[in-house]
Amino acid sequence: MVKQNRYVMAFVNVLTHDHILRHKRRGIHPWKIKGMIYELRIYHAMPGRLPALLSRFQNHTLQIWEKHGIRQAGFWTTLIGESESNQLTYLLAWDSVAEREERWNAFLADPEWIATKTESEKNGLLVQNIRNELLAPTAFSSVK
Repeated sequence: MVKQNRYVMAFVNVLTHDHILRHKRRGIHPWKIKGMIYELRIYHAMPGRLPALLSRFQNHTLQIWEKHGIRQAGFWTTLIGESESNQLTYLLAWDSVAEREERWNAFLADPEWIATKTESEKNGLLVQNIRNELLAPTAFSSVK
């Protein structure tokens, strides 16, 4: 399972890198964005596994993030919508794309995180899929 997770994370990093290269070709340089950027992450939990995912975040992940300087800007479950029974949405706040890459990669490699993830998934995967996007506030946004 650890080998599979490494492949998934390598694929996610390649996707992120490909998105950055596409933006650079269009004249948009993510590392030159002024001000905060936010990362929107949407997790679709395996059926019946959302409570275990929420518990892992609350009791373990947030403490590991704190160690790596990862700042959360909010967590939500879906009240009304397509995935109301198995979706977790959250925002992370970053000073730059470079900071995101450095801190997120350090988190993913952290032995405490790897052990926590392995232990929490001993009875099966918690997450079906993850969608993430890096967002830059508009000039008129109340969030900067």
